[in-house]
Amino acid sequence: MRGPQVMPGYWNCPEESIKVFTADGWLRTGDMGFVDDRGYFKLTDRKKDMIIVSGFKVFPNQIEDIVSLHSGVAEVVAIGIHDDKSGEVVKIVVVKRDMALTEQVLLAHCRQHLTSYKIPRVVEFRSGPLPKSDLGKFLRRDLRDAAARAGAGGR
Repeated sequence: MRGPQVMPGYWNCPEESIKVFTADGWLRTGDMGFVDDRGYFKLTDRKKDMIIVSGFKVFPNQIEDIVSLHSGVAEVVAIGIHDDKSGEVVKIVVVKRDMALTEQVLLAHCRQHLTSYKIPRVVEFRSGPLPKSDLGKFLRRDLRDAAARAGAGGR
């Protein structure tokens, strides 16, 4: 995007500004999406959140939408974690609505609705709410960082 309402750069961070601005002033937002039949833009995810599994692009929102369809799930966030074989794999962090929900049941649900490379390879259940911004958006970066600190890709 470009216009008078767009910031001129990151305050005191010229290296970051260079990464997101083109030479002619366009801001690379990192938003991913498409134009629908009526000409409207639909934003679907963020480029930096995209998970690359063996070269295939996986958007976390797709995974979260499917997992959220299961009645036993209260909250879910999908992230990519390191994998020696495929580069990254999908990990989901889930807060249960139904305490009887198991990893096996949730993965069976995913197998019904997702192609094989999008099926989560790691499932983590948490008892409390997942980290969110002040605007209520899930903080995937916090979960990715915690997984990396845990080692072995957060498994």
